[in-house]
Amino acid sequence: MPVDPNAIATWANAVTVGRILCSPLVFVVFPDGDTGSWVALATWFLLCVSDSFDGYLARRHGTTRAGAFLDPLADKILVLSAMFTLVSRDIFWVVPVLIIAAREVAISMYRVVAGAKGVSMPASRLAKFKTLFQQLSIGFAVFPFFADSTRWLWLSLLWVSVGLTASSGVQYLWRARHATEV
Repeated sequence: MPVDPNAIATWANAVTVGRILCSPLVFVVFPDGDTGSWVALATWFLLCVSDSFDGYLARRHGTTRAGAFLDPLADKILVLSAMFTLVSRDIFWVVPVLIIAAREVAISMYRVVAGAKGVSMPASRLAKFKTLFQQLSIGFAVFPFFADSTRWLWLSLLWVSVGLTASSGVQYLWRARHATEV
């Protein structure tokens, strides 16, 4: 049975809120140093898979305005909490993380303003790739087989994430500019 687009209490939204509430786990389970951790990898994997699960539920039962806002917010909270945890543990360099954080905050604020005007901003395909590469860079940084010995891999993924993050930010700004001209 389809849900009302104005509904807040849906299964998909419950999973999304659960993802947000579980984000502090990364502070607890992420390793100190670049040795990786199986617990951190398993936790990160489950948090990333839960993103697909809430999307599945939303597609199956119907999307809501609350879900359209909460899902990208949950992605940002999870990714940024993980990245800043890795910065605090001297695994990630702060500069790419600050670039990613600046874009995420700016687009989130724009979503709030656009949402207040009744404009929906679903995630673009490029933004979905951005999120995937952000998640992969974090995953490989805590994966014991890759954390130290193939540092180049997750550093490359991190910088690809920066490029995709900046590109998708420009894409949103471009769409916003052209939407106001119509």
